[in-house]
Amino acid sequence: MNPADLIPTPDAIPVHWIWFQLLLFLTLFIHIVLMNIMLGTVVIAFCRHFHNPESSCLLTREISKKLPFTIALAVNFGVAPLLFVQVLYGHFIYVSSILMATLWIAIIDILILAYYTAYIYRYKYQTLEYGRPVATGLISSLLLLIAFLFSNNFTLMLHPATWPQYFTHPAAMLLNTTDPTLVPRYLHFVCSSLAIGGLAIAVFFNQKKYRQQAESRQWVRYGCNWFAYATFVNFAIGFWFFGSLPAGLIKPTTLVGAIFSIALVLGVITALLGVIHAVRLKILSAVSLIAASIFSMMLARELLRVAYLSPYFSLADLKIVPAYSPFVLFLLFFIGGIGLIGWMLKTAWQSLNRKEVEP
Repeated sequence: MNPADLIPTPDAIPVHWIWFQLLLFLTLFIHIVLMNIMLGTVVIAFCRHFHNPESSCLLTREISKKLPFTIALAVNFGVAPLLFVQVLYGHFIYVSSILMATLWIAIIDILILAYYTAYIYRYKYQTLEYGRPVATGLISSLLLLIAFLFSNNFTLMLHPATWPQYFTHPAAMLLNTTDPTLVPRYLHFVCSSLAIGGLAIAVFFNQKKYRQQAESRQWVRYGCNWFAYATFVNFAIGFWFFGSLPAGLIKPTTLVGAIFSIALVLGVITALLGVIHAVRLKILSAVSLIAASIFSMMLARELLRVAYLSPYFSLADLKIVPAYSPFVLFLLFFIGGIGLIGWMLKTAWQSLNRKEVEP
């Protein structure tokens, strides 16, 4: 069977594909940052509790208070990039989602359980004691499972050649376990979460209201250490991931290969500089550098997807049926929505700082 015969015909789009690619990039950047903070901080909290099950410290108390909000933000900001991926690559992501539909739909139940446990951890923090490592361990495991299923889906869509396996295993539970890049790609994401989670801890305790507290200063250093060590480990995983890519997939002599190589080098350099600034406790500089690193790595990731799908599809193949007015209206609501969300977050943050509401 020719795998290309299993690829549906893509839907037409109302404007040039570059608009949707830019929107995908913007929304995915926000989602990745929030998702990394969500997973990284809860895993770090689990490590603290596992080391000393009875321990109750300022760090884990603050993580327990913020975790439900972080999960909610990460999930809600994940909707937009998923929709934009479906606009551009719907004929691939829909098929891969159907092939693993049983597991894909189960993500909803897994997420609800993790979210519910996060609220237990938040409101029962003082009375849990030995239950704290259990709660954070369960949340971490569930979120890691969700990440694994997402990694499977977003790599399975890149390999139409594996889709015919469904006809011998028609239980809608097909995973992309034969792909040598799956494990390093997944570990690369997990390790990135630990790094960003550590940096988020440093940023949080570097606030003005915490800066003069001796206990808070140790958590700034603690977060920077997590960021630095996880980033160095991630360098090794990144090389593993790069080495597992199919031979000839990325050709530096092509435009895609050249931009991919530049983005990859810039991502490594800015991450390394971010670590140097973090260990010197230059938190804001480290945040700026790691943001640039995430941007570069995202660009490399998009180009990698283009290279994988090039035998079957190019974004230039998408048919355009002009409909500019709905898209302009969408952009206006999109910009207004982002501004409203920013205003709400700013107002909520100011209220928390003034102790007008309970965090």
